[in-house]
Amino acid sequence: MHIAIVDDERIICEQIKDFIQRDHRDCQIDIYLSGRALLEVKKQFDLVFLDIQMEGMNGMDTARAIRELQPDTVLIFVTGSKEYVFEAFDVSAFHYLLKPLEETKFMEVLGRAIGESRKCRAEKQKRLFIRTKNLTIDQKDILYIESRGKKVDIHTRKETFSIYGAMSELETQLGESFYRCHRGYLVNMAYITEYGADSITLTGGARVYLTKKKHGEFVKAYMWYLQNGGVSCV
Repeated sequence: MHIAIVDDERIICEQIKDFIQRDHRDCQIDIYLSGRALLEVKKQFDLVFLDIQMEGMNGMDTARAIRELQPDTVLIFVTGSKEYVFEAFDVSAFHYLLKPLEETKFMEVLGRAIGESRKCRAEKQKRLFIRTKNLTIDQKDILYIESRGKKVDIHTRKETFSIYGAMSELETQLGESFYRCHRGYLVNMAYITEYGADSITLTGGARVYLTKKKHGEFVKAYMWYLQNGGVSCV
């Protein structure tokens, strides 16, 4: 596991590094004294501990830049102020730790963060293979799938693919992180931002139909997904 520690106070960086190495000596740990220094190396990190109040590029701006380049990185803020806690939600931070660090709490959060990173890595490895186009798509990139007669449109975060195929086959292949909310729609629950009585809204604003008779079943499935390791990407 590759971990970055970003703080303009070297003593804090060394403290965090020491905590990590007590139980996770196999982790590769890099220290950076500024957000700009982290971004300039252009490395992929599984987990980043990030101060907010730093000279030059602050932690929130650094986090936004990380999210653009590395959407799966687990972010943990380590700061001396509570005032940015709500902004942390905007960059999907995993946790918000206050200085001075308390070792027991830090180790508990670290353990969960490593588990989250491993889970994200496992999800990233899942692929959907389209035989008719000799195409492989990361399942985590799929927002939803829409049926159009004998064809289906696979809407991803970047583009849409049209293929010949059956929704039932795709539903089986994609597994329990996707939900058949309507005969014509299959949604990735990781990208749900809102749902109502007859529709589901996804990242980017796309809205798909939710069959009213399946509303109760959908809510149960979505709650189970979130409570049992489902990762929200919104």
